[in-house]
Amino acid sequence: MPKAYIAILLVLFAPLACARDAPDCASTIQELRTLAGDPRFSHRWREVSMDDGRPIVVSIVERNGSLLLEFVKTGEGLWAEITGVLCKSGPDLEARVSKEQVYLSPAANWVFRLALANGGVFTLRRSASSQLQIETGGWSGRFVSSALN
Repeated sequence: MPKAYIAILLVLFAPLACARDAPDCASTIQELRTLAGDPRFSHRWREVSMDDGRPIVVSIVERNGSLLLEFVKTGEGLWAEITGVLCKSGPDLEARVSKEQVYLSPAANWVFRLALANGGVFTLRRSASSQLQIETGGWSGRFVSSALN
């Protein structure tokens, strides 16, 4: 077989190899529950690590073919919305988002704004105590499920 044909075959089949090696990702609540290995994985989490007595509530909802993480600060309202997919990264779930995928409301405090202004990587890590650690550069919080699913 001439080298040109081999090169064409490699170009044609390369996307299939990449797709097969792509990480498992979720863009729906059902896919998220499957990816997390928990059919009852909560879609609503309440912060327990705050120091001001007003927890952030994180809701994970489906919107326009993606997952949306809504961060609402008790007593202040919406702080941020992050749109994207959650992917498996070792034992954790991870969202890699650009600054265009982050909406920051005027209510968000400066620490939160600074941490999220340029997008970034959001890691969701389950602990043995059924808590969820959500973190990105410069900000993190511990959360417990606050919804019956």
